[in-house]
Amino acid sequence: MPAAFAQSVPKMISGAVKDDRNDVIPRATVRLLTAGDSVLVKGEVTNADGKFQLSSLANGTYILAITAIGQKRFTSVPLTIDDAHTTIMLPAFVLMPAKNIDLKEVVVSAKKPLIVQEIDKTVVNVDAMLSSATSNTLEVLEKTPGVTIASNGEISLNGRSGVTVLIDGRSTYMSAQDLTAYLKSLPGGILDKLELMDNPPAKYDAAGNAIINIRLKKNRVGGLTGNVSMGYSQGKYGRSNDAVNLNYKYKKINLFTNLGYTQEKTYNLDNYDRRFYSPTAELISTVDLKNNLLNRSHGQSINLGLDYAASANTTIGFIVNINGGSGKSNFDYTSKNYDAKHQVDSIGAGKTTGNTSRTNVGTNLNFLHKFSNSGRELSADINYLTYRSETNQSLQNFVYQPNGALSNRTDFLYAIPSLINIYTAKADYVHPFKNKARLDAGFKSSIVDNDYIAQYYDVVNTVSFIDNAKSNHFKYHENINAAYVNSQKEWKRFGLQLGLRVENTQARGQQLGNEAVGQSNFTKNYTGVFPSAFLSYKLDTLNKNTFSLMAVRRINRPNYQLLNPFVFFKDQYSYTSGNPFVNPQYQSRYELKFQHKQLLNMGLSYNKFTNVIFQTTQAVDNIFITKPENIANGYMTILSTSLSISPRKWWFVNYTVRFLHMNLEGQVYTENLNFSTNVVRFEANNYFTINKNWNAEFSGYYASRDLNGQTVTSGMYQLRAAVQKKIWNNKGSIRLSVDDLFHSWIYHNRSVGLKQAEYFQTSKSDTQRIGFAFTYRFGKDTFARKRRHNNNASEEETGRL
Repeated sequence: MPAAFAQSVPKMISGAVKDDRNDVIPRATVRLLTAGDSVLVKGEVTNADGKFQLSSLANGTYILAITAIGQKRFTSVPLTIDDAHTTIMLPAFVLMPAKNIDLKEVVVSAKKPLIVQEIDKTVVNVDAMLSSATSNTLEVLEKTPGVTIASNGEISLNGRSGVTVLIDGRSTYMSAQDLTAYLKSLPGGILDKLELMDNPPAKYDAAGNAIINIRLKKNRVGGLTGNVSMGYSQGKYGRSNDAVNLNYKYKKINLFTNLGYTQEKTYNLDNYDRRFYSPTAELISTVDLKNNLLNRSHGQSINLGLDYAASANTTIGFIVNINGGSGKSNFDYTSKNYDAKHQVDSIGAGKTTGNTSRTNVGTNLNFLHKFSNSGRELSADINYLTYRSETNQSLQNFVYQPNGALSNRTDFLYAIPSLINIYTAKADYVHPFKNKARLDAGFKSSIVDNDYIAQYYDVVNTVSFIDNAKSNHFKYHENINAAYVNSQKEWKRFGLQLGLRVENTQARGQQLGNEAVGQSNFTKNYTGVFPSAFLSYKLDTLNKNTFSLMAVRRINRPNYQLLNPFVFFKDQYSYTSGNPFVNPQYQSRYELKFQHKQLLNMGLSYNKFTNVIFQTTQAVDNIFITKPENIANGYMTILSTSLSISPRKWWFVNYTVRFLHMNLEGQVYTENLNFSTNVVRFEANNYFTINKNWNAEFSGYYASRDLNGQTVTSGMYQLRAAVQKKIWNNKGSIRLSVDDLFHSWIYHNRSVGLKQAEYFQTSKSDTQRIGFAFTYRFGKDTFARKRRHNNNASEEETGRL
């Protein structure tokens, strides 16, 4: 069932929980039971105000069972929900203290499951992933069930590529390469949860085949709270991930910050076998290429925010995020060129040294107003982001004769500074109706300005000369304006949601040119209409079994950096460039789902693609030139099953299996591409509770052969294990983890649809690692009972942040 169903106004029971001193009790457990046989219907935990709300209830008679640490169990009188009494708003329940309990300090301990299947999304609690403290955010994503990361950094969710990544609900607007660097700079210790959405509702941008929303840690408990995590992992090289999260809440003000620091040294080994053929398919030459990349980098991140409760129903917030880092790289390659008789024709060698730096700054002003108890809400966000980066590299290429004599040498430098400014504004309005209907509407406007400069220099006898033929200056401006409306209605068993989002895109690119390269421009103006429809049916009154059917239309716009026509040199035989003529890719999706409580989820989807964007490769004079193109149309069917069970009281396991069938038909540089493949992906995550202080996990992942554009990747697998010991009365923990136990996560790629050429590649990186982490929580995580001296209206408002 989609998110909007869960957010409608169904039959509900709400109330609050206090102690005998009239203090609210956060984190009290509220269970809704059937009055006749005390069968559990659903449960809830009170928020920081001690309040709870149980919604989406069927007609019936219920009782409430409320428990809290240090308090006696409370059971309510029977409560009846029917068509005449759809909403029950209860007065505060008062719990009495239990005997022989010291109320001065009561420690709350709770264990979060790793995966929670909600109606509209899958929620992953990062703290429950034992290896998260020794990992950066990109690695946390890679270990998340359903998420895969390709060798080029592209993120997929449940078999769907083109995923949009949000940070606290806000778009990053980064290219895949920049996003990879950014996520590597965020330590896993600052993450709270991941929200995985296969079918996002109309309020979200139409771009992307799926959404991953990364939620940073934020606590609303009164006083000062926080946690520290320090992680170190060792593979061939070492890596550290450290984080501090602080939260201070006093009356109407809530301050929070996330601080992170990462430092790493990594390697990547690539072996290529490239073969070139004549028009009659006769072998002409072969190139054996070995690449060795060594990276050293460090990154810092600061996220600082303030929430202010201007009134009981109005909150204003401000967030500033600063993320920066720098790195040094050393890239070495060697090559051997063979003729048709496999005799050595020439030998190549090269070296590239580089320095990169980046500074990202984002600011956000947000507003939320709730119109009393009617359920109506108005929210607004204004964002400004600026991304500044610079890359400087020195390249040397040598060509030797078979006897070892030097026949040619080329040296050149390049500097690529870049500046991106992004401005966004959006507003959303929610209006529920009494007949279990709801209307959502909103708009969003975004402006992106990208200024990209490339300066190439030839070096002769240590003297640099600018190469205007390779240098350029590219500017790109994009403005997207969107509006949406979402209507929804619930009946006893059925739920229906209809959404419509309209987006207009206006873009212009300008290649300024120079003495050797002419000036050129392009403009784009197009409007997309993106309807969505969701239908759900509850098989029983307790909402244990649900079928849902949905249909949506989505768009994948080429990232603005993919439109940049610059040529980038990896080595003497490998160039990449952008393409200003790439058009958006569209997708229509139809999906049927079944969910049985938190135990079983099954889904069958059909996805139709037009104007598929892939990185294409063309062989020109023994050089591989790669750039994005709209190469094909196609479809993909996905059958997925997720099962969560407890074979033993101390053992919990989650299995996920996905079967994908993919078919693409198109043309790449006059070569016909007609490819069909079947893909199987299997994940098993085991969690063991050894005793109250020890727990462990063991996970495995397998992916069969896969297709990405002109690249076919062979099957691969990896295994992970971790153990945790809780210390200091559950306030601290130490963790030991091992990733890729057998160093089996190695890419074996081969080409398809490559005109008069083919290649085979093996890629290996520092994935086998052993890690150690320490975490510690501090502050008012314990609840000391304090008597109030002034019970005025303003004090009641302070807990509503």
